[in-house]
Amino acid sequence: MVILDATMLVLQPQTLLVMFLCAIYGLIVGAIPGFTATMAVALLVPVTYFLDPVPALAGIVTLAAMAIFAGDIPGALLRMPGTPASAAYADEAYKMTLKGQAETALGVGLVASALGGAFGALMLIFAAPALAEIALSFSSFEYFWLACLGLLAAIAASTGHPAKGAISLFIGLGIAMVGLDPVSGQQRFTFGNTNLIGGLGFIPVLIGLFAVSEALRFALAPTARAEVPAVSLKNLLAGVMGHIARLKWSVARGAGIGTVVGAIPGAGADIAAYVSYAVARRLSPRREEFGSGIVDGIASATAANNASVGGAFIPATVFGIPGDSLSAVVIGVLYMKGLNPGPTAFLVHPTLLYAVFVAFLLANILIVPMGFFAIRLFRRILSAPPGVVMSLVTLACIVGAFAVENTTFAVVVMLGAGLIGFYMEENGIPLAPAILGLVLGPILEETFLTSLIKSKGSFLGFVERPIAGGLAVVVFSIVIVPLGLRMIHWMKKK
Repeated sequence: MVILDATMLVLQPQTLLVMFLCAIYGLIVGAIPGFTATMAVALLVPVTYFLDPVPALAGIVTLAAMAIFAGDIPGALLRMPGTPASAAYADEAYKMTLKGQAETALGVGLVASALGGAFGALMLIFAAPALAEIALSFSSFEYFWLACLGLLAAIAASTGHPAKGAISLFIGLGIAMVGLDPVSGQQRFTFGNTNLIGGLGFIPVLIGLFAVSEALRFALAPTARAEVPAVSLKNLLAGVMGHIARLKWSVARGAGIGTVVGAIPGAGADIAAYVSYAVARRLSPRREEFGSGIVDGIASATAANNASVGGAFIPATVFGIPGDSLSAVVIGVLYMKGLNPGPTAFLVHPTLLYAVFVAFLLANILIVPMGFFAIRLFRRILSAPPGVVMSLVTLACIVGAFAVENTTFAVVVMLGAGLIGFYMEENGIPLAPAILGLVLGPILEETFLTSLIKSKGSFLGFVERPIAGGLAVVVFSIVIVPLGLRMIHWMKKK
């Protein structure tokens, strides 16, 4: 009965109009490099002052869903992931673009995103309290092992030799160490420069590694981009649905991983996408083709990406604990509208809260028609002269890096990261593990030191709790089992 009343609130003309306008805004802002989904939502917060609670919150969740998918568009067309999670499969999608299959890559990603987001929304509606209770049982010990799992996934997901993936990962971890020690607060690797005290900005480094390095490569060896052949919407849909039918279990697995990881506060879509991509590669019969431009890796990872948003809303609404930066902004809007998140919210304002969940489900359904329109629109980028496109890309990079931190130092960081990214790729070192190292480095260090303080220096504390012990077994199995199998194979061959 409550869900039916909530659905009627969402289907009001004012609410639908706000959702439609926010969907367009999310697709545009999400496709601009450097403008993340969180930034797009934050820019919309002042407007929500003038809206009723349901339209305001429905607009916010619609914007979030659209912006996260739109982040895949520059990743596929220009190799510039619009969101950090898109970096997990940006190379895969871009290589499909170079083959003239950009619409297929984005179409499969779009439908998988919608399915993953819808799964996350349904879990949010029917299983929020139970999942949030599991998420709240995680302490610093569990977070440490989860961070280790994410780092291993980064190496497993990288193409080429695992040693080069490890090198990339350590580069990211090294960049993450610049700034203040998370426990003692001491400065390190700042060299007396006050601009480095806060660390190197994540978005400028992300833009530099992927976008500026690509611009430098084009400047040294200009090449014509692959032309995407004109495809009718009917044929595009038929081709995409054929891939989705073939990869249905991979998409379902990615949606499940995204929902569970997203429900863990602080984990977010980044870890979900990388873990899902690594699992898909490990279990796929076409694992040798991963990294060459196939849809198998894109479908699972992008489903996890969007499903993690619904997962992150679970602890945010049930306990008032943000699962990621995006849900933190949503919590702020809930407080602003007098809907204090927490267990009592389901007793005091159940209809309004479930209206937000239903709006998120509807937003993921709306992604499909509006997303296909956005794909057909943005594919025009590839028909423009490559030199003009790269010039505009470089300008967008500078604007995006400056807009995030409002300092010229962020632009310098972006250019420096671009040179590092260019050098890495010239030597066959993948970029994706460096990004995850940059994301997980602070989490890994802080949880490790905090856990040691809790256990008074004893390493047994890392495996005493049941969930922590289980995660430890998984992490060591991922490391030891392949080495053991390789050793057995070598002994048999001997």
